[in-house]
Amino acid sequence: MSAIPGVRSIIGVGSGKGGVGKSTVAVNLAIALTEMGASTGLLDADLYGPSIPTMMGVNTRPELDAQERIVPLVSHQVKLISIGFMVHDGEAIIWRGPLLDQVIKSFTHGVVWGDLDFLIVDLPPGTGDVPLSLAQAVPLTGAVVVTTSQEVALADVIRCIALFQEINVPVLGVVENMSGLVCPHCHGQVALFTPGGGKEIAHRLGIPLLGQIPFDPQIAMCGDMGLPSVLALPDTPQSGAFRQIAHSIMARIENRSASLPSS
Repeated sequence: MSAIPGVRSIIGVGSGKGGVGKSTVAVNLAIALTEMGASTGLLDADLYGPSIPTMMGVNTRPELDAQERIVPLVSHQVKLISIGFMVHDGEAIIWRGPLLDQVIKSFTHGVVWGDLDFLIVDLPPGTGDVPLSLAQAVPLTGAVVVTTSQEVALADVIRCIALFQEINVPVLGVVENMSGLVCPHCHGQVALFTPGGGKEIAHRLGIPLLGQIPFDPQIAMCGDMGLPSVLALPDTPQSGAFRQIAHSIMARIENRSASLPSS
C-alpha cells in the first residue's frame, strides 16, 4: 500500500447491493465538492458496470504521457478515469481477481492525478474483490455507504459496513437515497420504502447519517444526459442534500485530521 502523490483524501463510495443510486451519489458528491472549491477526481472502480462515462457526459479514450501513465479525462472540472473509456459499448468485462487487482493498481498509481483534495472512488456493489484490492493499493481516508430504506438493502448495507471495518477503513457515514417522494400536487412526502431505515441503521451501528436524499425522477434523467443533477437542478432539495453531505464529509475528514498526532 502506498499513497498517491498529490492526493490528500481518497473516499470510497460503496453499497451493499445494486440499484440504490451509489454512482449517482458518487458523481454528485464529486460535483458538490468541486463547487466548494476542492480539486476533485472520480475513479470509476465499478469495473463490471461502469456508468461514470455516461453520467459525466464524456466517453473518449484517455491518452498516455511520456512515462506511459494514463492522463485522466476532465468533465465539469472533475478528473475522471473509468474502464468504460477503454472498452466498446456493450462489451462484457469478464475478469477475475488478479486482473481486477491489476486494473485497480493502474487506476490509482498509473494515472496522472496531479494535486487533488479528494479522489472519490465509485465502488461496485457488494463485498467482492475490488474494495479489498483498493484498500491494499492505497490508504483510504474513509468510506461512504449508500442505501435505501428498503429492508433488503439495509440487510446488505450492514455487510458492506462490516467489510470496511474488517479492512480498517473508517466509515464516514451512511447516505439514505430515495428517502421519499414529494408529491407534485399536494407537496406531501410519500414514503417509497419503510421510512427511517437509514437513520435506524446508522444509529444501531454508531455511524453518522450523512444525509437523506429525496427521490426525483429528474436525477436519473440528468445522469442519462451526462449533466449531474447538482449542476442541472441546483435549487432542488435533492441538490441541497448532496451539498450538505459533501460539507459533512469534508468536516469529518478535517476533524479527523486535526485529531491525529503530528509526526
